[in-house]
Amino acid sequence: MQARWAIVAGLGAGIALAWWLSREAPGVAEARGERAQAAADASYEDARPVLYRWTDATGVVQVTQQPPPRGTRYEKVDIQPRPGIEVHGDRR
Repeated sequence: MQARWAIVAGLGAGIALAWWLSREAPGVAEARGERAQAAADASYEDARPVLYRWTDATGVVQVTQQPPPRGTRYEKVDIQPRPGIEVHGDRR
């Protein structure tokens, strides 16, 4: 009977030790959450649809969905306006 209790106590102690060693240090979960949020923000920025506004060699302003040729200065323009900006397509 004593051997059974020793085995049960040993298993319990082993499980407790395994749990203790596998737990995360304080602050690790918060740091992981911050890294995940930063990655999600970066992915959102990359996935947003944008237009490229640039001036070609003849001085004509171009607005395209594809980036301009290398070496050309351009500006990224959001396709969706920011909250609070009204877009009226019927005005001239």
